Amino acid sequence: MIPVTQPFLPPKEDYDLLLHGVWKRRWLTNMGPLASELEIKLKSYLGINNILFVSNGTIALQLAIKALKLEGEIITTPFTYVATTSSMVWEGCKPVYVDIDPESLNIDSTKIEAAITDKTTAIIATHVYGNPCDVIAISKIAEKHNLKVIYDAAHAFGVKVNGKSIFDYGDISTCSTHATKLFHTVEGGFVVTNNKMLHKKISYMRNFGHDGPEAFQGLGINGKNSEFHAAMGLANLKYIKDIHNKRKLITETYDVNLMKTNLIKPLWNTNASKNYAYYPIIFNNEKELLKKNDELIKANIFGRRYFNPSLNKALLYVGSVKDCVVSEDISTRILCLPLYYELTQDNINYICKILN
Repeated sequence: MIPVTQPFLPPKEDYDLLLHGVWKRRWLTNMGPLASELEIKLKSYLGINNILFVSNGTIALQLAIKALKLEGEIITTPFTYVATTSSMVWEGCKPVYVDIDPESLNIDSTKIEAAITDKTTAIIATHVYGNPCDVIAISKIAEKHNLKVIYDAAHAFGVKVNGKSIFDYGDISTCSTHATKLFHTVEGGFVVTNNKMLHKKISYMRNFGHDGPEAFQGLGINGKNSEFHAAMGLANLKYIKDIHNKRKLITETYDVNLMKTNLIKPLWNTNASKNYAYYPIIFNNEKELLKKNDELIKANIFGRRYFNPSLNKALLYVGSVKDCVVSEDISTRILCLPLYYELTQDNINYICKILN
């Protein structure tokens, strides 16, 4: 079987060595030394000033929304994972869906202002497949209308835009380090903000609001992560350059093998680096996608229709919709192909033979 993704695992002895210290200290959670070390090393690797390691990417979004005291309407994209929307609804806000750009598949910044009302408090945009949004245009709109900006950068680990980390943009950026991501801690995520007061506030919120054992700064939640997850992150971070290079090679191999097909890929931001987190392909129509996907499944190859359906069509959430025909169309025609560290040349040839 060839799955759509497979977690990278470091040499077991690397992980065991870190666990030996955990057994010795018996400090399992509550921001132990490994969790703190991971934050320090991630700051250095990503080139950012502040970071808070949390239990998952969804909690990261919820903490961001709560820390900014958002309410009312939040402008967002329908072409994203469900957690982007569910986090808003969970925190009592109303998503207002704005359609996506047909080339980048990110929220269409030219359509955001038309969706702003007197109830709008923020924009939450996703860097889809790690491809940066038009952060400059969104920043100008937010400044003009006094809105907060949160970026769901779950896919964007390691990406730089305009020469600096993607996490430097917006009031707050969040990331997932779930097992399916190119850098993972089994379960986990992190929150990044350049606002020192916000950073301090969220650090309290992550730990029930505690300011010491017998005092509280305010409302909090259990957003901490464990030493076991931090150990996996530290072990994996040693190999991140190798992981990046291997995924780049796989991506380039797909590109060459699929060159003569009529499949197209989203257009990457020309001012940004690539992290090779996903390999999405867009078919001419859903019928063509279903036919090829069925052939792949029969060959034990499992891609993923990521993201389908467009969230404005998902009945679980009731939001305001501002003409999302592009998202609705793309969601029926896009398929992410297998992409992971141990995917072999033979695997790729086999997949491309079916697609060709």
